Amino acid sequence: QAQLVQSGGGLVQTGGSLRLSCTASGLTFSRYTVGWFRQTPGKEREFVSAIGWRGGTTYYADSVKGRFTISRDSAKNTVILQMNSLKPEDTADYYCAAGTSTGQIAVKIWKTYTNWGQGTQVTVSS
Repeated sequence: QAQLVQSGGGLVQTGGSLRLSCTASGLTFSRYTVGWFRQTPGKEREFVSAIGWRGGTTYYADSVKGRFTISRDSAKNTVILQMNSLKPEDTADYYCAAGTSTGQIAVKIWKTYTNWGQGTQVTVSS
């Protein structure tokens, strides 16, 4: 059974950095688009970043572009989200997800993903 396990996250001050990892078992990440989404109470799940399985194209929400970097470590079947210059508005629960969608529109829609991590909390204090 496919499983995505997240690690990282926590509490950091404004301007700090955090690294989120998402490791898959039961599926080969290199054959999937992997996305990161975040959610705050009462709000819809929001796209953050994704990396495509075809050529490794990367996608970012405008709000994180230039501050967050998504990458793959295929040997470890892991996708990493490096978050720098964090802001209080980045505070949320973060989720990784795997799917087979491609294209800059589909990868930003959380409903196109089929497997999800357990979520991890990120809190940025002002």
